[in-house]
Amino acid sequence: MRRRRFRSPAWAATLTWKSAVFLTVMCCTLAALLGVLVHTAVTRQTVSHAREKALDRLEVVTDAYEAGEPLPRGSGIDPPGLPASLRALAANGERGTMVADGPHRPGDPDGRGGPAMWAAGPADGRALATWTDYSHSANTIAGLDRAIIGSSLLAIAATLAVGLFAVGRVTRRLHQTARVARRISAGDLDARVGDPRTARPVRGQDEVAIVSGALDTMASSLQRKLQTEQRFTADVAHELRTPLTGLSAAAELLPPGRPAELVRDRVRAMRSLTEDLLEISRLDARTEQVDLAVHDLAPLVERVVRASGTETEVRVTDPAPVETDRRRLERVLGNLVANAHRHGAGPVVLEVAGAVVSVRDHGAGFPAYLLEGGPQRFRTDGAGKGHGLGLTIAVGQAAVIGARLEFLNPPDGGALARLTLPEYVRLGDGDSAGNTGDGGAGTTGPA
Repeated sequence: MRRRRFRSPAWAATLTWKSAVFLTVMCCTLAALLGVLVHTAVTRQTVSHAREKALDRLEVVTDAYEAGEPLPRGSGIDPPGLPASLRALAANGERGTMVADGPHRPGDPDGRGGPAMWAAGPADGRALATWTDYSHSANTIAGLDRAIIGSSLLAIAATLAVGLFAVGRVTRRLHQTARVARRISAGDLDARVGDPRTARPVRGQDEVAIVSGALDTMASSLQRKLQTEQRFTADVAHELRTPLTGLSAAAELLPPGRPAELVRDRVRAMRSLTEDLLEISRLDARTEQVDLAVHDLAPLVERVVRASGTETEVRVTDPAPVETDRRRLERVLGNLVANAHRHGAGPVVLEVAGAVVSVRDHGAGFPAYLLEGGPQRFRTDGAGKGHGLGLTIAVGQAAVIGARLEFLNPPDGGALARLTLPEYVRLGDGDSAGNTGDGGAGTTGPA
């Protein structure tokens, strides 16, 4: 059985999450290190002070034992509760101290005394021992540990909050830069980040401001270049119109024959290219205004097929009224039908299903570059057919009317262009928001 690899959630890859984890780990590490150092230093000092106090008391007890005087309270020969290791040390003739439980005290529920500092020394082969109360020192150390833990947690929380606030400001600026970059890639060349740190060079610029400024500079440069190209294309197309008009009139004066037909055909191709260039320049400039009205798709697509003069089969199932610009929609469908006949193979089928219009041929299919990045201007199929602007114009006009145009290669072969139009929404039963431009029911069959 194949084991599934664990995949971390998407939010775990964000800069905010990584910063929070890094800050938390670093704060915990520093707090633990400082806590251990403080705990060790204070504990060593407290134990050393208690040990000195217990040894001084052992000196007094030893003097009293040697003088035959009564031993002070809390002292004795082999007293009960004396740790065995300390008893053995004293029996070997050495002195030592140890923190352990004190002797049993009446009232202790567990039968043990509180913490005590024991001190023991040799006395006639036995252990002379004394003990002092160590509970206050133990409570002091415990209180210090609690204070260290509390202050560490407070410091971690404060550092984490300040760090996340600072990182959040950076990530917000990065997200803003990413949003502007996506808008630019979508065609909005007027989008800018406008980071205030780049507007005033006297202010210090961090890395995010540098990236934002570079993006704004790139967008401005790209916009200027595209506007220059658009103006050049429009100027060339306009300048070509006048000589083409004269050339078309002169071609009509040629005597009938094959040469005249060739000239007229080339003139028509030049006029078509010029008009396409003008339309491309208008689409690039984003100055197109739509004339919306409600239309039935069935008669509209039939009119497009008739105008194309091609053998195209029309299939209509459950057509839906759409609110669109009829002229632009006819332009899109006409280009799709013409492209299917020019670059594909029959039969060519135009199908209407609801608000979706599909144009299908049975040729070699769309090339890979078109499926990946959309149509490209002046890129043909290598056979010299067309100038590569038909599908580009179709995509541009579809975007103007708010439709989505997709290019697919069906599994059973051929090429499929699918146009999804925004459906017309009626305001009420029997009422509509506009006037129907075309009426009639759809039919099935060749047009």
